[in-house]
Amino acid sequence: MSGTPHPDGRRPAGPEARIDLQALRGNVEVLQRSAGSAAIMAVVKANAYGHGLVPCALAAQSAGANWLGTATPREALALRRAAVGGRILCWLWTPDGPFSEAVSADIDISVSGRWALDKVCEAAAGLGRSARVHLKADTGLGRNGCTPADWTSLLSAAMAAQKDGLLNVVGVWSHLACADEPTHPSIDAQVEAFRHAVAAAERFGADLEVRHLANSAATLLLPETRFDLVRTGLSLFGLSPAPEHGTSASFGLRPVMTLVAPLASVKRVPAGHGVSYGHDYRTATETSLGLVPVGFGAGIPRHASGAASVAVAGRRYRAVGRIAMDQFVIDLGDSAATVGDEVVLFGPGERGEPTAEDWARAAGTIAYEIVTRIASDVPRVYLP
Repeated sequence: MSGTPHPDGRRPAGPEARIDLQALRGNVEVLQRSAGSAAIMAVVKANAYGHGLVPCALAAQSAGANWLGTATPREALALRRAAVGGRILCWLWTPDGPFSEAVSADIDISVSGRWALDKVCEAAAGLGRSARVHLKADTGLGRNGCTPADWTSLLSAAMAAQKDGLLNVVGVWSHLACADEPTHPSIDAQVEAFRHAVAAAERFGADLEVRHLANSAATLLLPETRFDLVRTGLSLFGLSPAPEHGTSASFGLRPVMTLVAPLASVKRVPAGHGVSYGHDYRTATETSLGLVPVGFGAGIPRHASGAASVAVAGRRYRAVGRIAMDQFVIDLGDSAATVGDEVVLFGPGERGEPTAEDWARAAGTIAYEIVTRIASDVPRVYLP
């Protein structure tokens, strides 16, 4: 068997994603060494990049992550409902919030503009308690964040609200556009803009707990961006955020997810046999075809058809023909594989199996997409 073994040694009854929490905890320790004196935020948005929100959040905290980060309030509130404590920052807000629920749950709220500040103040006033706010500056990414032209106005309003007891400005933050390209000229420009934004906040009287700019790639590659807190997402799950500058192994990280499925069919076919829709592939010789019961309906990228490979008993076999909604075919050649044998689609790569990065290259995408797109109805099996 290749990949990460099931904890009870059995073969999978169907597709399953094995989540190695020991690897995750080890990744936190590696990232902390890279971060130096900066605290670690474990970013668990998108269901912890497909790995499972609550188990991964708790594992990261147990390894020393001081903060958790989510994109949506739904994710942040789900953590609180699961009795996950500690500091949680949530940053992707719309006018409907829910701001009151977030303030009540002691969730740190990112504010990028006056409308959001007003919503936070309204919620805090209604609850009779102060909100914790991180002001986000747009230093050049061009997504969320307050522009330099509006920064002074936002600071003035935020500090007035703080004086009224409605909120505390505990952080200033921003996001890098090109952290995975460490020599890109935008990095120096964004660091300088961020320093100016922080200095302005402090001149207005903000007593900041944290200043944070670095994502995973910056944590590993750009020491000057680390400040007080680093936000680690993909790297937490053992995948390289900058494949052109280092593999998971070279950064000391170990991939956390191993995706497996049992062979659902093995049959011998003659030369010239068409495979899957459109017969894009025909067998060159007599061979055995294996059927893997998972497809694009479960998040396997159709664009990887004919290019990706899997492992059976430590040997690689190519996915042939078109990947379908719930199945795809591999050409087993003269392998002795039988129905029920475990197929490893991707894993750490330590036993000959492909990695998520291999699948990303085959599909013309990034490893982020490979792991986050694995459907929620694929069971997650947590290895302690």
